[in-house]
Amino acid sequence: MPYAVDFVNVSTVGLESSPVAEALAGLRANEARYYRNKYDHVFTVTAADEAPEVLAWVHRVLAEERDIVISSRPLEVTSFEVDGLRMAYVFYESGLAVNVMYGVEEGKKRAVGFKLSQGMEVPEELATRFKFARQKSKLAGEIRGSFFVIKGEY
Repeated sequence: MPYAVDFVNVSTVGLESSPVAEALAGLRANEARYYRNKYDHVFTVTAADEAPEVLAWVHRVLAEERDIVISSRPLEVTSFEVDGLRMAYVFYESGLAVNVMYGVEEGKKRAVGFKLSQGMEVPEELATRFKFARQKSKLAGEIRGSFFVIKGEY
């Protein structure tokens, strides 16, 4: 069942099984606020098992671009298009959020982003491949993130 993420009253709905549920909820709310403020888009998530096509697309990009397989269980996903960008997010039980930003038109920005909730260690599958920068967030405390540019066609 879809859930419109409320960034005013942050909730762990859908994320309860995560050991860092509060921090992950803050990270999810931070993303929701960004899309609401920048694009007037309501950030709505669905249980990962209810939208397998979104999960499959994100996992395909990770696998084909960098041979990455995330070991944590996916909890929620979302997919939408804003301003010529196809966006997809996967929120994992470990506290990791992966997003794929894919410019619909040729030559537009295409990248994969990784964000870690506060209190989460860098996953083993990413630790030796990426450096994570820190940023402060009122909703999520400290967020650490990294990214890579997509080279293929998806």
